[in-house]
Amino acid sequence: MRRKVAKEAQRASYARILIVTEGSKTEPLYLEEIRVAHQLHSANVEVQPGELGTAPIQVVRYAQQLFEQGDLYKGIRPKSFEQVYAVFDRDDHDSYFNALSLAQSLDGKLRNDDRQAVRFQAIASVPSFELWLLLHYEDIQAPIDRDEVMARLKQHIPAYDKGAGGAFATTRVRLETAMQRAQALAAKFNAYTDPEPFTALHELVELLTTLRA
Repeated sequence: MRRKVAKEAQRASYARILIVTEGSKTEPLYLEEIRVAHQLHSANVEVQPGELGTAPIQVVRYAQQLFEQGDLYKGIRPKSFEQVYAVFDRDDHDSYFNALSLAQSLDGKLRNDDRQAVRFQAIASVPSFELWLLLHYEDIQAPIDRDEVMARLKQHIPAYDKGAGGAFATTRVRLETAMQRAQALAAKFNAYTDPEPFTALHELVELLTTLRA
């Protein structure tokens, strides 16, 4: 309870954002690095790994649950966000398309503690989160499987490993290039056009890096 009060007291004037990730380390570490680098208040930007499982539908459901019910142990009050994002990969998940549909159905339907409609968005990557990192170095235009993405990424970042931190610091000098490449892919493909390469992470990264602007 004390943590909740402290976080609320530190809340800034910009949007309150909840991000729930499929991965328990790689994605939250990367997004938390951005939050810290851009001096975003933790009371405004909350990054949490999913706790119902790693299937995309479980990630979306946990994001909904965490928004609606909160978690006082984590210092999260119910309905205390304007925007909710569920970050997950295509991989070979059976529930991938159902997760996209559920997120879409929730967008604008939930209400927060200010009685505002809440943006609820899936941030999907085909085939995986590492595609976003690879776009910092290569212009991927054709379908590519997750193993190939990882192998090619490690050619550019030999020390990269899932769960290791420092990915944002390592790649940020190439961020604008990755943004342009991801936007170009999004102009041709989307989260539903599997197996074509796609990631919506550029949207979330752009939001976080401009939130205080």
